[in-house]
Amino acid sequence: MVDVGADLSSLSFDAGLTEDERQLLHLRARSAGLTFCGCAHAVYLCKLVQSLRCVITDSPGEDSDLCVGILGMGHMGKKLLLSLLEKSDIKPSHIKISSKRPENAVESVQTGVECFFDNPRLARWADVLFLCCLPSHLPKVCAEIRSHLSKRCLVYSFASAVPVTRLAQLLGHDFILKPQYDFVACDTADVWLSCTHMTAALTDPLLIEASCPLTMSRGISLGLNWVCAVLYSLLNICTCAGLGSSDALSLINGLFKEKYPHTVELNAQSFISSSYTSSLLTEEPFPWISLTVVQTKETPLLRFLSSNKYLQQCISAAYKSLLEETPEKSHIKLSCKT
Repeated sequence: MVDVGADLSSLSFDAGLTEDERQLLHLRARSAGLTFCGCAHAVYLCKLVQSLRCVITDSPGEDSDLCVGILGMGHMGKKLLLSLLEKSDIKPSHIKISSKRPENAVESVQTGVECFFDNPRLARWADVLFLCCLPSHLPKVCAEIRSHLSKRCLVYSFASAVPVTRLAQLLGHDFILKPQYDFVACDTADVWLSCTHMTAALTDPLLIEASCPLTMSRGISLGLNWVCAVLYSLLNICTCAGLGSSDALSLINGLFKEKYPHTVELNAQSFISSSYTSSLLTEEPFPWISLTVVQTKETPLLRFLSSNKYLQQCISAAYKSLLEETPEKSHIKLSCKT
């Protein structure tokens, strides 16, 4: 079918804009880039956590399956759901949504994803809980779920206007990840405009490369603190499982060596102070690490990663490999527009 309006400039997005308005067009690319990077990084985290849980239980099954909750089904919540269904091995039956308008999530229900409006119930059930609500709704949402979060539940917030320290106060919880994106002037930022269709975008090597947390170069950047927080998250999961420090390090290193065999191995001193390391027994679990502290202060891992460019390259290579692989499970695709 021929698009008869394809060459008509009067039908283009920027037709009729004033010069002042045209100067704001870069915000379209920035918005698309933030959505894509947010979804890609969330999928990356879930893939790592799912892989780690499978190794800890030593066999795939009910106990190893990651339970993912999405609180809020606005623009970001819908894109995130689509991304998880398309690019992860998480079963639709292990994804639940809490939304004020569950009746509007017909397409989600058709995939096997359960949708309801009960934020406390979602918080009690989830291993990873994504907050996709508006910043203005966050105080009320946090008050609802505060007493229902288990220590092991990893909360991931997309509320850009609320810092992680404030979230920790509102939730009374310190297992929180919050990506802090920054913007830099860039002539190639329009590459993000091709992210309109999330399913196709997540298979594009150029966009996966552009979203790589340690090498982002298309006008959006994400600091080393986020990568460190992801690694500390994996460490906390091992601690919750009661694994000794030696086993925990072996499993975490194994996740990256599987994708990139020449990865520099992380050791105990990469994560905690040398004074604590000296008294840590190999069969003793690592101490619980506050992700709030990890994302706001300098840590041993941040110093180690900052000074080790080769390790940064290894993590970047593992990120791209993990996102580019095809999920093994079969699933039903969403029929809604993306």
